Amino acid sequence: MKNTNIEDQQVWEYELKQRLHILETEQQATAAADRQQLKELHFMHCPKCGQKLATENHGAVEIDVCPSCRGLWLDANELETIVATESGFLKAWQKILR
Repeated sequence: MKNTNIEDQQVWEYELKQRLHILETEQQATAAADRQQLKELHFMHCPKCGQKLATENHGAVEIDVCPSCRGLWLDANELETIVATESGFLKAWQKILR
């Protein structure tokens, strides 16, 4: 009788581990799908007003511009690239704002 209880407990532990593994895998897949859906909803939309962003080229830099509120959005290091390629900071911003 002791062997049966030990075997039952081992089977129960194995099944529990399997269920926990399946649950963890499902949760990871759901989280990844949720992140993808949020990215699709917000990607290339203005953080201020939610409109779809348009892109404008400024030399080697692609600037995201909101046609509704005229907000300008730069990716990492794009401002530094613009400033480095222009003779002056204000001159660079004047070209962007036109």
